[in-house]
Amino acid sequence: MMLVEETQVPEAALPVDRLKAQLRLGSGFAEDDVQDAMLGSFLRAAMAAIEARTSKALITRGFVVTVHKWRDPSRQALPVAPVQAITEVTLVDQFGAAETVAADRYRLEQDSTAPNLVPIGAALPSIVQGGAAEVRFQAGYAAAFDDLPADLVQAVLLLAAHYYEYRDETSLSQGCMPFGVTSLLARYRPVRMGLN
Repeated sequence: MMLVEETQVPEAALPVDRLKAQLRLGSGFAEDDVQDAMLGSFLRAAMAAIEARTSKALITRGFVVTVHKWRDPSRQALPVAPVQAITEVTLVDQFGAAETVAADRYRLEQDSTAPNLVPIGAALPSIVQGGAAEVRFQAGYAAAFDDLPADLVQAVLLLAAHYYEYRDETSLSQGCMPFGVTSLLARYRPVRMGLN
C-alpha cells in the first residue's frame, strides 16, 4: 500500500499570526513578515508530525492510496482518517491502462479511526495480476485551521513553537515531542488491539 498526498495544505490555512502571538514576537515593525516563511515551515512540520503520530489528516485535502491486492475483498481500510468522501476508484492493469470504477459499485464506511472502502454487492472489483487499484479520497477534520478541534489547534501551536524555540538544537533525540503535545494527542492515537 502506498499513500500519496495529492494536494497540500494551502498557505492561507496556516495560522502564522496565531503562532506569532503564541511566541510573543514583536509587532508594528516594518519587517513584521520577515519570519513568516520560516514560521509557516514550522507549522507544516508540526502538522506533519501530528498527522504521522495520529494517522489523522488535520486540514482537508486530497489523497490517493494505491494497493496491488485488496487486503479483504469485502473491505479495504484507508490509512488516514477522518475521510470526508471517496472521489474515485481506478483499476490499473499491468500495462498502465486505467479504468474508472462506477461510483455505484462502492461506498465509504465512515469510522473515526479506520474508515473503509466497501463494495455495494459481494466484493470489491478484481485487481488483475500485476495491476493495482487507486483510491482517491478527501480526508481531514476541516478546511480551515480555526475549525479544527481545540486540542489539535493547541497541539499544533505548541509543537510549532517548540520547533521554533529549539531550531538550532542538534542534540535532541530523534522523535522528541514535548509532553504537553503528546498528552493532547493521546485520545487521537490509534488503538492497537490483538496479538499481531
